[in-house]
Amino acid sequence: MTTPSFVDLDVRPVLRAGGEPFGAIMEAIATLKPGQGLRLLATFKPTPLFQVLSSRGFAHEARELEGGDWEVLFRPTAAAPAAEGAKTAPSDDSPWPEPVQHLDNRDLDPPEPMVRILAAIEALKPGEVLSALLCREPIFLLPELAKRGHGWRGGFEADGKTYRVEVRIGAGAEAKA
Repeated sequence: MTTPSFVDLDVRPVLRAGGEPFGAIMEAIATLKPGQGLRLLATFKPTPLFQVLSSRGFAHEARELEGGDWEVLFRPTAAAPAAEGAKTAPSDDSPWPEPVQHLDNRDLDPPEPMVRILAAIEALKPGEVLSALLCREPIFLLPELAKRGHGWRGGFEADGKTYRVEVRIGAGAEAKA
């Protein structure tokens, strides 16, 4: 097996400016040629990204750099990526109950909001709803919720800065408000 060449993507400036680099990462992945990998430089270990790119046929190798930054090598695997349709479930138009738990994650840095939400939903029963406030759209969280069979709906509040997401346990659907 040949060693893949890597395309470099440094998202540290975007993260330090408070931006969300997910779009740039996915764009870089989409432009890779067969056998190419992605060398990602970030200000934190991008653990949520590991599952997202694993589902697209990439293995990862992460190492911490001097100063607390991270380098992650995403290598293409021999296994075919999962079908795109596996990331979402059928629509759930039934009414949702009021949330039984509320989280305010607006003051947390990634990936802590996602970690807190995933930990909190583990304690909920099927059909129960969790509500969370975030300072950005949870782009890593949403596919993970669908993969675990939970429904979600969300969007930005009127202030344009707060993203509210509701997660329905075991709903097996994705609904965007």
